[in-house]
Amino acid sequence: MSSLTEKDRPIVQLLLNTGTCPRCILRFCCVGSQMLYRHPHKGLMKDLQEFLEKSQEEEGTVCLDVADPPCKRIRLEHREEGGDDLNHNGAIPRLPSAGDGNAAMESSAGNVCNVCLGILQEFCEADFVKKVCQKVNSADYQFTSFVFSVSLPPQLSVRERAAWLGVKQQMRNLGLPLPKDDIVQLKEAYKWIIHPQLSEELGVPADGKSLFEVSVVFAHPETDEECHFLATACPDCFKPAKNKQSVFTRMAVIKALEKIKEEDFLKHFPCPPSSPKNFCDALEIQCNNGAVFVAGRYNKYSRNLPQTPWIIDGERKLESSVEELISEHLMAEFKADSFNFSSSGREDVDVRTLGNGRPFAIELVNPRRIHFTAEEMKRLQQAINDSSDKIQVRDLQLVTREAIGRMKEGEEEKTKTYSALIWTDKAIQREDIAFLDDIKELKLDQKTPLRVLHRRPLAVRCRLIHTMKSEYIDEHHFRLHLKTQAGTYIKEFVHGDFGRTKPNIGSLLNRTADILELDVESVDVDWPPTLAD
Repeated sequence: MSSLTEKDRPIVQLLLNTGTCPRCILRFCCVGSQMLYRHPHKGLMKDLQEFLEKSQEEEGTVCLDVADPPCKRIRLEHREEGGDDLNHNGAIPRLPSAGDGNAAMESSAGNVCNVCLGILQEFCEADFVKKVCQKVNSADYQFTSFVFSVSLPPQLSVRERAAWLGVKQQMRNLGLPLPKDDIVQLKEAYKWIIHPQLSEELGVPADGKSLFEVSVVFAHPETDEECHFLATACPDCFKPAKNKQSVFTRMAVIKALEKIKEEDFLKHFPCPPSSPKNFCDALEIQCNNGAVFVAGRYNKYSRNLPQTPWIIDGERKLESSVEELISEHLMAEFKADSFNFSSSGREDVDVRTLGNGRPFAIELVNPRRIHFTAEEMKRLQQAINDSSDKIQVRDLQLVTREAIGRMKEGEEEKTKTYSALIWTDKAIQREDIAFLDDIKELKLDQKTPLRVLHRRPLAVRCRLIHTMKSEYIDEHHFRLHLKTQAGTYIKEFVHGDFGRTKPNIGSLLNRTADILELDVESVDVDWPPTLAD
């Protein structure tokens, strides 16, 4: 419904008399015209006064109908069956004259709305919009559109219920059925008003799918006081939470309102609600950009560098890590708040990663800068590579969140190639190890290694050694090149891990074997795409 009709007269009159703002009155009359809500507050008050002064036999309208998309509704009641809009004489009962409401109308023009607590009053004005935009501009984000979100004080749901019950009660007293069972959501009406103003001031469109969010958190000093009766009536709905200052959260209040009986609500809260003493406060104006994802491949050339920070019992063991050497440059360029590092598997601190490197991805949380050209990404890659001789990065590029799934799929499904330097306690000759080259698809049973048992569940994992190629060095040393199923524990395959991996190189050679050096020569995951130099 995009305009007021004679059927809305009782609702308009009753709500005006109790201190409800004109925009909330439009909401309770289920007016869906976005343009109406954008009219100035004073103009709407005048329109409502003129509407009430019209002949009750005439179906008046506040303004021309405007075609708008369907709006969301809040369902407050089940529609009452039976009855129509007429009394037994076929006419709409007459309310007190419109003139009797003039004083209430003039008073409500400067008072805090008893339903929205001022959200649809001063927080729709140009001064507040400029304040929001100043906050956005000072935060120095890159964005081409925005999505606007708002957090409202929990007692707004209580006041909205109280206003509805008050209207319902008065309509019954007048012998009128309730013409509507739903109203326009306050949040939706607020966005109808604020979106065009923000778009004009920021110079970009509002877009519900935008990754850049502008949010406003409203609070009110009387929240706990006004919601306290619900905690008494429905104690199960309100439970303390560690990260919440008050038990009266929006969801808890809504849950209690669904549970409380109408007669109990009417006993404890005035219907319609009384006028509040204070406007809401805009507690926080926040900006947040959706995460940006950067992927690439890294080579690790040091045998004294962990993939991620190595901290045991709160004490740092080594000064840096692969993760940090890469991310510190990305954090600085993207101006992000934090990051999350992931990769296709991981190597031990003393293992090098050679060949074409290991795929990795970094999620940059709330970045201020999000647009980078291919040339800028190349320069960023070069900066990372110039900063350390312990790692090198290649194929650095922006990717989507969905694309990272391809990297994770490869962790268990793909193959990896290793080179291991092996020592044996008994002397060996070339012919002693030659048979290893002929072994194909060797099945292993690997119980969770002792060295990772503190962070991995105890289990027996079946893994495959696809191929092996031996390279004799001397009587106690040889190099073994292996192509294995991803997830195979290579060190344990060499020394046996006290019999926890069967078979192993020691058992195959019938002697004690240990691993001196291990290199990852390739991680066969075809991701991310290779970039031209």
